[in-house]
Amino acid sequence: HRYTIQARRGLPFTLEKIISYHSSHDARTSALNVPPRQLRKKLYALGFEGLAAEQAEYLQDFWRIADVKIEGDASLQQSLRFNMFHLLQAAGKDGYTNLGAKGLTGEGYEGHYFWDTEIYALPFFSYIQPEIARSLLSFRIHTLDQARERASELRHKGALFPWRTINGHEASAYFPAGTAQYHINADIVYALRKYVDVSGDTSILLEGGLELVLETARFWYDLGDFLPQKGFCINMVTGPNEYTALVNNNVYTNMMARENLLYAAELLLWVQQEHPRHYRRIVQAIHLHQKEAGNWRYAAAEMYIPYDEEKELFPQDDSFFSKAVWDFKRTPHSNYPLLLYYHPLTIYRYQILKQPDLVLALFLQGKHFTQDQKRRNYDYYDRITTGDSSLSACVQSIVAAEVGYTEKAYSYFMKTVRMDLDDVNGNVKDGVHTAAMAGSWMSIVYGFLGLRDAGGKLCFSPHLPAAWKSIGVSLRYRGGVLAVRLQRESI
Repeated sequence: HRYTIQARRGLPFTLEKIISYHSSHDARTSALNVPPRQLRKKLYALGFEGLAAEQAEYLQDFWRIADVKIEGDASLQQSLRFNMFHLLQAAGKDGYTNLGAKGLTGEGYEGHYFWDTEIYALPFFSYIQPEIARSLLSFRIHTLDQARERASELRHKGALFPWRTINGHEASAYFPAGTAQYHINADIVYALRKYVDVSGDTSILLEGGLELVLETARFWYDLGDFLPQKGFCINMVTGPNEYTALVNNNVYTNMMARENLLYAAELLLWVQQEHPRHYRRIVQAIHLHQKEAGNWRYAAAEMYIPYDEEKELFPQDDSFFSKAVWDFKRTPHSNYPLLLYYHPLTIYRYQILKQPDLVLALFLQGKHFTQDQKRRNYDYYDRITTGDSSLSACVQSIVAAEVGYTEKAYSYFMKTVRMDLDDVNGNVKDGVHTAAMAGSWMSIVYGFLGLRDAGGKLCFSPHLPAAWKSIGVSLRYRGGVLAVRLQRESI
């Protein structure tokens, strides 16, 4: 296009350009499948002012629920809003894209998706923008066939979701800290269950979610073995802690797999009773045997969870306590993160954590631990956690608050909430840390407000840091909005 204008010196001239971007993938969803000519016509009619007004209305609706109000620290308002905005803009909303570990910033991880979405970001979206949570979960449903292919490549039944992906296929080249993190299956099912419990939306189960749960349960049953004097064991895996690889009976993995198996059996009974036609369809579609649900329940009941009676601690895995503790005193501060200065084989020989592993189990599987067990295990593992991972601080903050270490929880929270604005880990040049961003919201809601929502039942056990006067949040819950305000003496 060529434009000829009559311009005068000293007088501004404005050229307004409206650009719409299209790709062949847009045709996958009816919401985006608008002919480019028709869309351009709408955009031109609206103009910049109309488009800006649409955007303002969208963001006002988002902030009406999402905003977290902290009385006593203005910088935290900035931090939390910065984090939540990045999550909103980076989340895939079409059911075929997900949430990159670096959001829409930087080239770290090449835009790939990890478990960060399910364990860290999904709780935020389930309570704030459930339609986005549904879209993120739909990405996993739409890539179930690739997960089946991956399980088959490894000679297993069911489906194994990729540790690192952008299109449903495994993109992780280093299997000890990639594919071996089988817990990704259970993480996805955990997030799906939370979304259904919080939103009340069971339609996603009938639109592929149930099939996903059943195929992951099949995988766990095929992966594990019944061993004498132990029970159902899952060997040669890597848990959330990437500084310990290829171990037997990682507690986090086994506990999450147990919940995956039980949920599959529970949903199968539900769909059989409530949606018999759908039940018959899915039985035929995936060739489900009538004995499978019983097998899953039995494996869950026999799931082996390591416990050290003498130490009164849960070992991270079968062999964890047989290793020496890493020599922190003789490790220079400049040698962190360790993975940049030591060979993985060196790190794997020691008790040392990159990500909270057992501590994450204390949070996500809290109903299986006493308060005393939580405190003892937190004390032990907190001392040997390096903080090398941006996924760590928020989990440590949440559990610290639960066991009564409110000021330690506050310290970890400040690290996660300012992770990118203050470049805490010195690597924000590679992009923001979306897991830490979502983790800052989780630290507020699950940590200081003490929300627990197992089975969709909401409970609060608040812990207000000394530096704050109050916390105010809103949560979408089963079609309504719950406003929560915590003050020094009341909630």
